[in-house]
Amino acid sequence: MEPADFYSGIVANAYGKLKSATFDPEPYVEFVQMHGQPALEIGCGDGEPMLDLCAAGLDVDGVDSSLDMVEKCRKHAAARGVTPQVFHQRVEDLSLERRYAAIYFAGPTFNLLPDDQIAARALHAVGEHLTEDGVALIPFWVPGRTPETELGVTRSAKDESGTEFRYTPLSETYDRQSRTRTTTARYEQVMKGQTAVADREWVIHWHTPASIRLLCAAAGLDVIDLVDDDSGEAASDTSSYFTLTVGRRR
Repeated sequence: MEPADFYSGIVANAYGKLKSATFDPEPYVEFVQMHGQPALEIGCGDGEPMLDLCAAGLDVDGVDSSLDMVEKCRKHAAARGVTPQVFHQRVEDLSLERRYAAIYFAGPTFNLLPDDQIAARALHAVGEHLTEDGVALIPFWVPGRTPETELGVTRSAKDESGTEFRYTPLSETYDRQSRTRTTTARYEQVMKGQTAVADREWVIHWHTPASIRLLCAAAGLDVIDLVDDDSGEAASDTSSYFTLTVGRRR
């Protein structure tokens, strides 16, 4: 299975219940209000935080590589009474009719692109979908190894119907040279006494400030800012969370 298809089937069903954190929509609201509309959320998943922005009256489209997640997003949008355009496309192959004043990734979604080649294509596609003065916001995460004590340990949660979802990290490889962490994980869905199982490889490909600057330059993007999320200072090789803002090359 390709990394872009990771969130499908029971993994998509489990996503909303097993995710470890929720998105604060305010930074994205402020970003779109500052740089203008229309806006595009890349990696919109099941609608968080995009639907909060739509509910606030902002013109935001969404795109995701998972058809299952796109369908969940559309369902959640209808339930909230908002009608964003939601597209099923991979970011590296992005081909939309509109151009956007503001494009953002929902959290460190960019890390799900499995290598530098696909990341470079994605950056180029983002640039092609910006307006002349448009700006893109891309958060990054540099993961550590999953602690050995967490491997084999199951997390679980139930939905409103009583269906139980389980996640168990089984093993992991961590390659600093390729900047890739691959976690083999088992997802389980227990419903009416029946258990469905899916084993998936969760690939996180990280970037350094230096490596992402090189990719942006190759994609024809100017780096506007590259900030350490914790300190608020310029991102460095020791930054674990940092955010990039870019625009089209002048």
